[in-house]
Amino acid sequence: MEPINQSREVEEVYSVWALPSELARGRLCRLMAGLRAAHGGPTFEPHVTVVGAIRLRWSVAVEALHHAAAADVRPYTANIVSDRQGFYHCGGLLLELTPEVMTASDHCCGHFSYERPISYVSHVSLIYGDRTEEQDGTAMEKIEELDKDIRELQFEILDIVL
Repeated sequence: MEPINQSREVEEVYSVWALPSELARGRLCRLMAGLRAAHGGPTFEPHVTVVGAIRLRWSVAVEALHHAAAADVRPYTANIVSDRQGFYHCGGLLLELTPEVMTASDHCCGHFSYERPISYVSHVSLIYGDRTEEQDGTAMEKIEELDKDIRELQFEILDIVL
């Protein structure tokens, strides 16, 4: 039996992400790289946050993820959606809150004992960092310049990761 790595047993912050299909991931990565070139910010994988930031020990987080996956998180289709604020909000593309999107989030939140905020906004993050309203408008214009058809993006969610 291997000794427990004590540094892994300190509580840290984790999230559960749903990963877009490979084809969508490539498209989103190109878009994100263009935004970073224009506006700065860190590099990260395209994802949909299913369970927000939660403080847990590594072993507890891994066990919860295994239970969530074993309890049959089914693949689903995610759709970019426009609303009164447009299709871009808080650095991400808004997703339609379909029953499948909500079920996946509810299911995983239950396994992580995570109380999701009432104002759940499902989205694909494109850029991180603080921006003014004007900079957000410029970023939105850049998105449309880089990928004019992004509003019609549909993609499969096949995997969840910690």
